[in-house]
Amino acid sequence: MSKRTNSKKSWLKSNFIWTFTTYFTEGFPYIIIRTVSSVFFRDMKVSLESIGLTSLFGLPWILKFLWGPQVDKYSSKRRWLLATQSLLFIMMLAAAVFAPLSFSVQAIAILFFLGSIVAATNDIAIDGYYMEALDKDGQAKFVGYRVMAYRIAMMAGTMVIVTLGTTISWFTAFFFAAILFGVFLAYHFLFLEEAGNQGLPIKKLLPRAFKFKNGLFILAIAGSIMGIRFFAQSDYYALLKTRFLLLNRLNFAHWVMILLLVVLALVGLFRNRIKKFFIKDPDSYYGKAFVMFMDRPKISTILAFILMLRIGEWTLANMVAPFIVDLGIKKHYGWISGFVGLPMAIAGALLGGWMISRYSLKKVIWPFILLQNVTNVVYMMLAIHLSSYLILNTGAEEPAFLGVLNLIYVAGVHGFDQFAGGLGNAVLMTYLMRICHKDFKAAHYAIGSGLMNVSAPFAGVLSGIIAGWLGYAWLFGLSFLASIPAMLIIPFLPLMNEDKS
Repeated sequence: MSKRTNSKKSWLKSNFIWTFTTYFTEGFPYIIIRTVSSVFFRDMKVSLESIGLTSLFGLPWILKFLWGPQVDKYSSKRRWLLATQSLLFIMMLAAAVFAPLSFSVQAIAILFFLGSIVAATNDIAIDGYYMEALDKDGQAKFVGYRVMAYRIAMMAGTMVIVTLGTTISWFTAFFFAAILFGVFLAYHFLFLEEAGNQGLPIKKLLPRAFKFKNGLFILAIAGSIMGIRFFAQSDYYALLKTRFLLLNRLNFAHWVMILLLVVLALVGLFRNRIKKFFIKDPDSYYGKAFVMFMDRPKISTILAFILMLRIGEWTLANMVAPFIVDLGIKKHYGWISGFVGLPMAIAGALLGGWMISRYSLKKVIWPFILLQNVTNVVYMMLAIHLSSYLILNTGAEEPAFLGVLNLIYVAGVHGFDQFAGGLGNAVLMTYLMRICHKDFKAAHYAIGSGLMNVSAPFAGVLSGIIAGWLGYAWLFGLSFLASIPAMLIIPFLPLMNEDKS
């Protein structure tokens, strides 16, 4: 099953172990930078408006496909992984050092923004390593362990690191995060083997990066992003926001993603011309990676599926926490999430990976995605059932308890949501791996996973508007309807005809 070296393996080098450790070290920096940082800044009395700027930390995970080809072309995935994780370990130690200082907010904000670029690159290396170290059967079999490890890492960040920071000190929290991450890093240095082919020496990367045409490309990207930033802060845009209220809910990150979608549409429209241009240049590895991704049969179907698949899921996810708060059971959300949601998510991910490996992706993708989206209907029914408590407890300082049986209903629905989400994530990850070209695995997975996240902020904007206008029950019902187009595309997806995924 494994394509790794034939050296005798100890249990420490087994696929079960390294799959867990690599994806834990993928999820842990993400949750530290994206979620723990928001709690830290708020605890330091930073304004909500300034905390909103931490959305910039998420940009590298969307833009990571821009440098994904370089991870494919140079060095090895293991070396990239070790290098990026070493930098992330230093980042967490530095955060611990800065935390007690008077300028901690400014220093850690800069540190985490730079760290987000490193962490996104770490993701590329880990995903590429996984696809090179395992054949298709192995990728399907262990996809559940990927999801499990990632979710455990996120839970470690939200439950352990946040608790340490808010109860003891942020120095303790970030220092413990560094030590925990360092244990996994040490394991990777000692036991993680090389996988796949070696790329060009890394020393050749910098001279190529500073070529004139590459410099122009980088400047064009940077200029476009800065242009969006200045436009979003301009007086003209402020005037537009008074006329079109929806613009008040779109931030800088949203506009960057809109730009990406426009560029993607243009690349798709003119892909034949672009392909001819890059084929003429034998050194255009970077361009070829993008052209090969866009030059697949039925690429428009693939892109529509990736972009729309999680709209319903994202819409639901953005409103679950406010829904719990307005029910008056926010004090119960921690144990519901940790002791019900997490085990069910792990069970769903493991079962999903096993069933994909056992029965093939083609046979399970439709029922798994349907089950994931049926969750929205179940939440709608729960909102209707508890509508009287929503009216009674929304905004109440002393909310009325909704009863043990209703609390069990909420926990059961949340558990079902996490279980179905684990199944859905397993098939989505497997399909993203399926569409990767063998010569551009890391780059193509980075493109696919980046596009997968594009719908999240837009779904978040619309979910808040709809919930405030129509209420939670209507929102959850409409979010299911929003998921139907992606499900209708499934029978027409290419690369689904292999016996095994």
